[in-house]
Amino acid sequence: MRVFLATSGLVVVLLANCAAALGQAPAGDQPATLAISVPSSSTVVAGSKVSFPLVVTGGFTPYSWRLAGGQLPPGLKLRGHSGIVSGVPTTPGEYRFTVAVTDSTIPQLQAKRDLTVTVIAGLTIDWKQYPQVQDDGSISGSVLVSNQTGYPLDLTVIVVAVNSIGRATALGYQHFTIPAQPSDQVIPFGSSPGPETYVVRADAVGHRPGKAQVYRASKQTSDPIDVTQF
Repeated sequence: MRVFLATSGLVVVLLANCAAALGQAPAGDQPATLAISVPSSSTVVAGSKVSFPLVVTGGFTPYSWRLAGGQLPPGLKLRGHSGIVSGVPTTPGEYRFTVAVTDSTIPQLQAKRDLTVTVIAGLTIDWKQYPQVQDDGSISGSVLVSNQTGYPLDLTVIVVAVNSIGRATALGYQHFTIPAQPSDQVIPFGSSPGPETYVVRADAVGHRPGKAQVYRASKQTSDPIDVTQF
């Protein structure tokens, strides 16, 4: 009787070892259903490096990840073996997608999760006072620059009037440090580019000190501005 028990125990151990080697749980030790535990939505900044893991519980490693539907933000990629979403998002917007994960059991367990990632512009520029022609023939106005990166930026803003043959005349230029979020800066501009028809364009470029990150934003008038009467 003792020999039978010892032999039975050995058989159970061998079966368990074989099941583990095949990625299969022995009877009575079946893993719980897979579950992906990550926030259902998150917000990231365009131009900033992103790296966040998708966490799974249950099943047996190694896991395999894939995009099951929708679209990741341009610039981001889902790593199939690690479940890490990483990269540098390039385009602001709201992106909805579905991720799926499978484990190594036989048969495989699978889980899916719908996610939403919102990409916001790190740097924005807009008209505070739309460009207008003044009585002296100058074009003046102002722009509002917003820093949403969460970091102070070494900022350059230039406003130009571009005529019909592409010649640009500077209407305004400023270079300064804009503080971290939330931070807005109103920048006035004004100059006399001469009699012509112009499109006014404002460009902002922000560098994060000590880093390789660069943020850009631009704004352009929708209709030509006529200064020919002066």
